[in-house]
Amino acid sequence: MKTPLPFHFRLPFLPLLAALAVALPLHATAASGKYVRLYGDPAPDNIAARTIVITPETRYINAEGGEVIRFVVGDRSFAWSFNVARTVKAFDLNEVAPPGLLPHRVRAYVSEDPKYWEAN
Repeated sequence: MKTPLPFHFRLPFLPLLAALAVALPLHATAASGKYVRLYGDPAPDNIAARTIVITPETRYINAEGGEVIRFVVGDRSFAWSFNVARTVKAFDLNEVAPPGLLPHRVRAYVSEDPKYWEAN
């Protein structure tokens, strides 16, 4: 029969195990695209500053950080508030659109929110 390790030998591994327990689920979440909160938030259609019609030829859209845009696809629409994280420069609009609304990949390119520009 093996003798269990003394308590002081097991203790240093406890923080490592705790870190792995937290990091592995976060890694799986990041790989599956669950960080859409970094891309902004859904918005009511009526507060959109402008409207973009998505056609079969649309491959990308340009948005400004902080902007609210209404997207029209056929007879359906949705609005998105581009309050993105500072590190987000582009993402697939399909990740935030209602499921099945966009029939093809549309890339959203987001410029920096002007309210955070430094005055020179």
